Amino acid sequence: MKYSKSIHGLTLVEILIGIVVSTIIMTAMYGTYSAVNSSYSQVTDRAKISQSNRNVIGMIVRDIRMAGFKYYGDTIATNNQHIPILITRSTTNKCCDRIDIVYGDIKYNPAANPKTTYVRYKVTYSGGVGNSPCTYGVYKAKVRWNSASSSWDNGDSDNDDKTYERQLVVDCVEDLEFVPIDDNGKVIDPAPTATNANKSKIYNIKVVDVLITSRSIQNFYKTSKSRIIESLLANAQRKININDKYLRDTVTVSVNTRNLGLQ
Repeated sequence: MKYSKSIHGLTLVEILIGIVVSTIIMTAMYGTYSAVNSSYSQVTDRAKISQSNRNVIGMIVRDIRMAGFKYYGDTIATNNQHIPILITRSTTNKCCDRIDIVYGDIKYNPAANPKTTYVRYKVTYSGGVGNSPCTYGVYKAKVRWNSASSSWDNGDSDNDDKTYERQLVVDCVEDLEFVPIDDNGKVIDPAPTATNANKSKIYNIKVVDVLITSRSIQNFYKTSKSRIIESLLANAQRKININDKYLRDTVTVSVNTRNLGLQ
């Protein structure tokens, strides 16, 4: 049997050249993929932090707007524990301020007599220890007033499906601030309580400025960079001045306390 002399195979050199070219192409493709994937991850991380902050702010805004609300005919006796908005500033110049928001509601039970009863709720936002590696997180709790004992019930033991014990709502928070503003646009400092010098201004709070600053869980930037985030009151001790690789997002809103003016 005769073989055609026009049939040729590949030499070792040609095979090696093919391998080298294929390696170069694959390396270039992997580099492009890594760059695109890294960019996508950064955009995703930024979006997650921003969305998380805005979700929490949305919750806070809705609750502050409810502060002081009561249904017509509400017969629950009001005392010093029912201050519509009670702001407690952080004493460590770090995260976080605390806000207690009190408002009225009704419970409807068609089998009861009367079918409708008035209730009083208190919602609390406060800072606490976050999950590792986060230092702080924001917690929320909702409890109901017990007129018989003249105290706030435990959120898990009052047989009310609207209440709950303190729970983490967002992690890796570096600051949470609340600043009360009166009808003249001036800061009420210190924030009114039932006993301090500004107790007569409890119902003068027309706006609450809210600030929340969160950071990424993992390093975001390739190199460390100095970043400064001011506090709402331009408190030099409260501002964040740090050098690291984390991404931070700050959201600030002004919330109108629409029900306090009706007192």
